[in-house]
Amino acid sequence: MCPYSRSRSSVSTPLRAIDWKGFFAKSTESSFVVYEWRLSNRRGLCEDQIAVAIAAHVAPLPDFCHNAATFALHRFFPLSGVVVADRFDAALKRYGLPLFQPEWTAICRGIEKECLRVTPEGRISPRPHPAGLGSALKNPYITTDFSEALLEFITPKDQSIEGCLGMLEDIHRFTLANMEEGEIFWASSMPCPAGLEGEVPIASYGSSNIGRLKRLYRTGLSYRYDSLMQAIAGLHYNFSMPEEFWQPYQRITGFSGSLKDFRTESYLHLIRNFHRHSWLLLYLFGASPAAATSFVEGREHRLQRMETGTMYLPNATCLRMGRLGYQSDAQKSLFVCYNDLPLYVECLQDAIKTPFPPYEEIGHKVDGDYRQINVNLLQLENEFYSTIRPKRIAHNGERPLDALVRGGVEYVELRALDLNPYLPLGIDAEQVRFIDTFLLHCLLGESPLCNRAEFFEVSENILRVVEEGRDTSIRLNRGGKPVALAEWAGDFLGDMKHAAALMDHFHGGGYLESVERQEEKLHDPALTPSAMMLEEMESERLSFCEFSMRISRKHAQTLLAEPLDQDVRELMERTAAESLVRQREVEAADKMSFEEFLREWNAWEPLGHTIHESGG
Repeated sequence: MCPYSRSRSSVSTPLRAIDWKGFFAKSTESSFVVYEWRLSNRRGLCEDQIAVAIAAHVAPLPDFCHNAATFALHRFFPLSGVVVADRFDAALKRYGLPLFQPEWTAICRGIEKECLRVTPEGRISPRPHPAGLGSALKNPYITTDFSEALLEFITPKDQSIEGCLGMLEDIHRFTLANMEEGEIFWASSMPCPAGLEGEVPIASYGSSNIGRLKRLYRTGLSYRYDSLMQAIAGLHYNFSMPEEFWQPYQRITGFSGSLKDFRTESYLHLIRNFHRHSWLLLYLFGASPAAATSFVEGREHRLQRMETGTMYLPNATCLRMGRLGYQSDAQKSLFVCYNDLPLYVECLQDAIKTPFPPYEEIGHKVDGDYRQINVNLLQLENEFYSTIRPKRIAHNGERPLDALVRGGVEYVELRALDLNPYLPLGIDAEQVRFIDTFLLHCLLGESPLCNRAEFFEVSENILRVVEEGRDTSIRLNRGGKPVALAEWAGDFLGDMKHAAALMDHFHGGGYLESVERQEEKLHDPALTPSAMMLEEMESERLSFCEFSMRISRKHAQTLLAEPLDQDVRELMERTAAESLVRQREVEAADKMSFEEFLREWNAWEPLGHTIHESGG
């Protein structure tokens, strides 16, 4: 239950329905309440009929109401969430909504944050995953990504921003207390140098078939790409609307299919909009304009060298999402369509099933050792690099694509965020409010279907912002026509204020302010994290590694300044111990050899096939 929802016991019970398409009923007190929403379009309310009804019972409409429908809902059904404020009223009109309920703002969010464990000397830790953190395979809060040293912190979904960030902080503090003495978290997205052996230790998940598969997938990534590139850290943001939102919103839109299909179509609608505008997040929050010299050794690049030896681009924002980061030459021609779920699934299925000659040259099994899961364009779904993904929690042993087909889209995973090195957690409440507003606007606003030309246009816009986003003369392409980044961004942020108004009315503020704070970065690019980092490195003559290590030590001191609450520590310790038990159970339950398991995995026939693996 949303903490802002209130009882409607004071609203009189309607005795009979007036035949006005079921919108209102007349009560014994001569007032009107919402009786039933049977909406055939996004505007929904029959305003002329409502105005006639109101005129018989009340005085003329106040000036602040844009139509009779809004006044009727506010005057006679005040707890519906419709408010008379001009900004909120304009937001309803912008999105074609007859009302917006307080419980609809109870957005569910979760954070998955990656960060490197580094030695006191500022190198990637060669040590295994700390024993006190439990099993990386089965701990729901603390796992690893590509490397044993690349931690991943996972918060459960939470309708409270404070609760979500509080859990993320608790995970940080518990983990830091269980690491080797002197080890700390690397504050930047771009990695520090590898260990003295020049190696990035690949993550290990035990001897179970699923654990070995996860390690083999990462081994494949090390052959296909660069291991140091795989040590780049980012922040993934999971977003879903509350259950109370979907049925009323379906009636408002007039969607005639099932609720499952409507939810899926709506999230794909959001994804298309997000994809078009994801470059804006790279400009506003990108925090990877520079990298260590070792990161680019042996690789083609366009970076310049600072006096300190750091490699950078003067107007770069987010190298993590560019040619040196999560971009794959092999995937450049891969067109993934978000117009409907079957098309999306088909695109990824084809990539998972199609051999790719350069990966065939690497080999599948060489001298008795597996090098990759298969030689196809994608080893599995997660290898597709994108700024956002449609997601559903999979059943035990279920492929992610099969989970989507079975149950539809359950939430979206935003993958375009750098760690903000100036924040101990890499993110704060203001940024969360902005992201929620951004995604809500993407959901409620218009979202035309995409095509191949637009898909690749978006990719070019992203690369341009990655490398030269703070150049004040930069122009992007919108529908095949050039447009100034500042103009397009200003238009979008201005439109986002409508979504902020919806949220602010029920949460007491903070959302509009978060949008306005980002507008300041359009007027002054020096306020962006990427610009602040370069300015500090240049003014204080710090290399990228010196800058990152200094701020990483500061965050470690901040996180350790207060003791972890005893109940939180006990929860984390119990979870870690239980995860080790669950890993052993999975390992004991395997009934086939890894060779058989891998053969069955690669023989996967899309939609409905389940790998026989106990405990997941």
